[in-house]
Amino acid sequence: MISRRTLLAAAVPAALQARKFKTIGCQLYTLRSVIDAQPGAILGQLQEAGYTEVEAVRANLAKIWDALRATKLKPVSLHIDTPYFTTQLDKLEPALDDAKSMGFRYVVCPYIAPQDRGGVDVIKRLADTLNKAGEKCRAAGTFLCYHNHAFEFEPVPGGGKTLLDVLMESTSASLVGLELDIMWSAVAGVDAVDVLRRYKGRVPLLHVKDLAPNIEKRYNEKVPREAFKEAGNGILKLPEILKAARENGTKHFFVEQDQTPGDPMASLKQSISYLKKLDL
Repeated sequence: MISRRTLLAAAVPAALQARKFKTIGCQLYTLRSVIDAQPGAILGQLQEAGYTEVEAVRANLAKIWDALRATKLKPVSLHIDTPYFTTQLDKLEPALDDAKSMGFRYVVCPYIAPQDRGGVDVIKRLADTLNKAGEKCRAAGTFLCYHNHAFEFEPVPGGGKTLLDVLMESTSASLVGLELDIMWSAVAGVDAVDVLRRYKGRVPLLHVKDLAPNIEKRYNEKVPREAFKEAGNGILKLPEILKAARENGTKHFFVEQDQTPGDPMASLKQSISYLKKLDL
């Protein structure tokens, strides 16, 4: 006979059974100070901590690739040098072929240097090159995302829009997505939930991190190293943000902490311990 407990368990909706994170990724940039010297040991610790996916950085990928292949960590996303998406598009195709062959589904334009930033005209020119890069990515079987910092949320004159709005409106949704860094949006005074809802379906990747209290609003990256906090150790409403991300189409979540107070692995373990306990 079927027990009452079995019947009750079977009656629990699948949506409720899947409320915990099943896959949590890590942006390996967090481990840049230690991973090159001992990639096997570091990636093994990452896997043991419960991480299942990684976002890598092309600059050191060759040094860690063999060690990464030896783990069960899934390579999902790759940050590639910014000029490949802007001024050196001729170098992008070989890099994309390599990324695809290694199993990366997404490639990311990671950062626009301060000297290359500007107003609406500059952002529109960036959007034009990203569209071209996005076409190359699609042809190679990958998808391009743009990673934000704080400057993209600066309002533009006369219209109630931000530079990010201009960028998203000027790029094709079929060619360019957003990797939303929720900490940098908070530095700019912008609620990540609003961004996720505004660009529903265009934010497949999310950087999960937290922000210390009392960080003055700004549109640049000039924050103290103490501003970066482990997930759950800051002021961001992470359960609300992560729930909104899932509801609006985000597929992959990468824990990143640009600066850590000590051992970066210890910080990553704190973050995943917090995330595993969340009901979303």
